[in-house]
Amino acid sequence: MKYLSLMVVIPLIGALVTAFVPKHKPQTAKIIALAVSLIVLALTIGAAFTFEAGGDRLQLAESYSWIPQWGLRLSFAVDGIALVLIGLSAFLVPLVILASWKDFDGEGRAVRAGGSGTDAKESGRQSVDTNTVGDVNGEGKRNVPTFFALMLALEATMIGVFAASDVLLFYIFFEVMLVPMYFLIGSYGGPRRQYAAVKFFLYSLVGGMLMLAAVIGLWVTAKNGIGHPTFDWNEIVTLAQSGGIPGDLQKWLFLGFFAAFAIKAPFFPFHTWLPDAGGAAPAGAAALLVGVLDKVGTFGILRYCLPMFPDASKYFAPVAIALSLIGVLYGALLAVGQTDLKRLVAYTSISHFGFIGIGIFAFSSQAATGSVLYMVNHGLATGLLFIVVGFLVQRRGSQSIADFGGAGKLLPLLSGVFLIAGLASLALPGTSPFVSEFLVLIGTFTVNKTVAILAALGMVLAAAYILWMYQRTMQGTLNPKLGEIAPMKKDLSVREKVVVAPLIVLIIALGVYPKPLLDVIEPAVASTMTDIGVSDPAPTAATGAEK
Repeated sequence: MKYLSLMVVIPLIGALVTAFVPKHKPQTAKIIALAVSLIVLALTIGAAFTFEAGGDRLQLAESYSWIPQWGLRLSFAVDGIALVLIGLSAFLVPLVILASWKDFDGEGRAVRAGGSGTDAKESGRQSVDTNTVGDVNGEGKRNVPTFFALMLALEATMIGVFAASDVLLFYIFFEVMLVPMYFLIGSYGGPRRQYAAVKFFLYSLVGGMLMLAAVIGLWVTAKNGIGHPTFDWNEIVTLAQSGGIPGDLQKWLFLGFFAAFAIKAPFFPFHTWLPDAGGAAPAGAAALLVGVLDKVGTFGILRYCLPMFPDASKYFAPVAIALSLIGVLYGALLAVGQTDLKRLVAYTSISHFGFIGIGIFAFSSQAATGSVLYMVNHGLATGLLFIVVGFLVQRRGSQSIADFGGAGKLLPLLSGVFLIAGLASLALPGTSPFVSEFLVLIGTFTVNKTVAILAALGMVLAAAYILWMYQRTMQGTLNPKLGEIAPMKKDLSVREKVVVAPLIVLIIALGVYPKPLLDVIEPAVASTMTDIGVSDPAPTAATGAEK
């Protein structure tokens, strides 16, 4: 079966069908969107069972002629890294659709955004925006079928970008992916949705333009080195491994790709679009933005930068590690000072992506495996955290932490799920993110003890910002205003329980037994380490004389 092309085409068709559902029939659009996303999930499960861990590096390959004279083909194939990220995408989308089921039905409250002094200094704007978005979340004036159509279109592009084995096809999905997210933020987001959407689009577009220049340069280099025009990933990697891409040219091409990926991830100092986009986006879209879309950046580094430009990757590794380490600490410190729930979660992700970056450029198999596992586990934990924050914001009508206080007394079950999501985000042992951080830190420690020790401070800061957020919102004296708001007296509904339960189960299951994912990831990581010509440091033991 042509799993990969079907996983791209089916949600695209579903998006078209959903978009043409009449505006006055939102329930029909929701059912179609959910059904299509479940079909994609079923195909993903089928692909996972077909994939052979430890088999060929790229599997489930498909290739179709497109523009032969330019060497362009519609080619799809996945390694273990791409497969687990496609699985993350297919798993999250139906849950996000269910979580967003009533977001635009006119049942919500106008949402007030919060802010922080730290934010204000960084972005040069007012720290608190008291505008409301009743037209989006309160009065149900937005087109519901279009919202769910955009969700399906986003799913198609997310799967396409991970499944592409043609460099130009990857670039096309990389850019087109911006469009549905732009409209999800700009049309369905919070008070500063237009500003956030434009900032997100412009940052990503600039990065995409730099990558396009590098893609063109790579095509010319491949044509001269191989003898025929091609964008095929396998052929280009083979050319790079044979020394067919000169060192100086490698550096320039690497920078073109890396700049786009560093913005998308985002790494410090390219991170400033994320808090605005994550804070303004609807909770479901934010869960996909931070849970999946941002992984395209770190995935791109592993799939494209390292194998195609091995010498340049090693040359720029110290800079990349430095930026990642700054991101770990800087993102965590900014998260501590936030007064807006969604912006706080967005800043935590900047810190988490720093861990992923350190693991990639440490050039050890343990650290790189931990980074890939971190991509998946961060998507699960942060996806759950954004979804739960969305439930809270919808009930309270505010993203400001100060507007809660003692909410756990009214919402004990939701408070418990919020605590689980927070503990997973701070990598509590027994949750899946802990395994990821442990692998990254232990793998980094073998090659750079100083970086590993400094990065470990991020775990301490994570406990500070997560527990303080939970204490300020769920514990303490009950805010008297909460008792006057009817939705704040409604704990998790059956639909909401169905959304959060699979995420909690998977977070705990992978925290206890991550082997199924590790078996798929490790061979792809080992191949990538071979591409860049590095190996793990040999274990050392003190001799009798040294003792």
